Amino acid sequence: MTAPVIRSDVPGSFAWGVFHERHPKLIQQVLDALPYGPGERAAIEELLAESTDGVLQPLDASAHDHQQWLEWGDGLFGWPWGEAPFLWAESYFHRRLLEATGYFRPGTWQGIDPFAPFKDAELAGPAVDAELAALSDLPSLSTEKRADALLSSALWGNRADLSFQITAEAGGSITSDLVADDSDLLWAELERAKGGRVCVVADNAGRELLPDLVLIDHLLACGLAAQVVLYVKPQPYYVSDATMADVLASVERLRTAPTEAAKAVGERLWHAMNSGTLAVRTHPFFCAPLPFHDMPADLRAEFTGAVMTILKGDLNYRRLVGDQLWPPTTPFTETAGHFPSPVAALRTLKSDVIVGVDAATVARLDSTGTPWRTNGRHAVVQVDLRR
Repeated sequence: MTAPVIRSDVPGSFAWGVFHERHPKLIQQVLDALPYGPGERAAIEELLAESTDGVLQPLDASAHDHQQWLEWGDGLFGWPWGEAPFLWAESYFHRRLLEATGYFRPGTWQGIDPFAPFKDAELAGPAVDAELAALSDLPSLSTEKRADALLSSALWGNRADLSFQITAEAGGSITSDLVADDSDLLWAELERAKGGRVCVVADNAGRELLPDLVLIDHLLACGLAAQVVLYVKPQPYYVSDATMADVLASVERLRTAPTEAAKAVGERLWHAMNSGTLAVRTHPFFCAPLPFHDMPADLRAEFTGAVMTILKGDLNYRRLVGDQLWPPTTPFTETAGHFPSPVAALRTLKSDVIVGVDAATVARLDSTGTPWRTNGRHAVVQVDLRR
């Protein structure tokens, strides 16, 4: 089973737009957000020029992961960026951006997250206040409706906050934009195998990590999981991807919220981390330019035996099913069956990859003439239990 690997060398394509439209805006935002000096600014601008019009250059030999990237990029260096697999090139762009800002080099910029100003602003924003205030309304819902509201909030991230999910009328419009929905299967399996270990692979920080943490609290508080292992990135990645620092900031945001319900969630998460019932882990492979099919044996062993692994977001979906132009009716189970545990994908569609959608739905969406695969309006909850 195979399909064309997505590249960014087709003008007008989504992948081409990431490098030629999105990245220039991102670079300007990074330069505006932090007072980088002349050396860092020049290196950042050189990266932008290389990634849009130049050829792939390896990391400097002094970089701690120079050899690793030589292996990952074997046969790619010296080629135009657009001719490399899109997943690989996009990952390498973010690794090179950290190099340009001095994130890994000894000096004053070492360890400074270039995306922190964006993350901090979102976490402190008024939209988060509304999300946290809505936690007070959860006890009024039945257990089933509460679970559905929390799952939907975690799925949609910053498109619709929890207060929106609790409103039945609004929930209907969101639900109609699900192009594949295995949520009943997800909850049934968690109930059937309750009391085991559930893994959650995080996506974004800020408004998207908060509902993930609230969902994790629900799994622990209801006994659906005896332990949750939350996986985050080992370093800043893809602008807003969550790191341990973002988890700590989000838990603290909950603990210091003005409402008692949010504070209680924050305190439970804090104590769960103390006791180990919530473990936060990472692995270098989470910033690798490769699909999960190629994960190393030590990481594969960590997922093995989990009741379920919940993968959040678009990038994790691309890495799970392969960043390829599959026919959208390709069964999800055929592309996700390699994962070492039962797996659930919660993903809003923000790139070309999609599988597991029935033919009638594909025809309906294609007939709209809209970029339904990439505009973030649609989503999937997909589950593969076969192991």
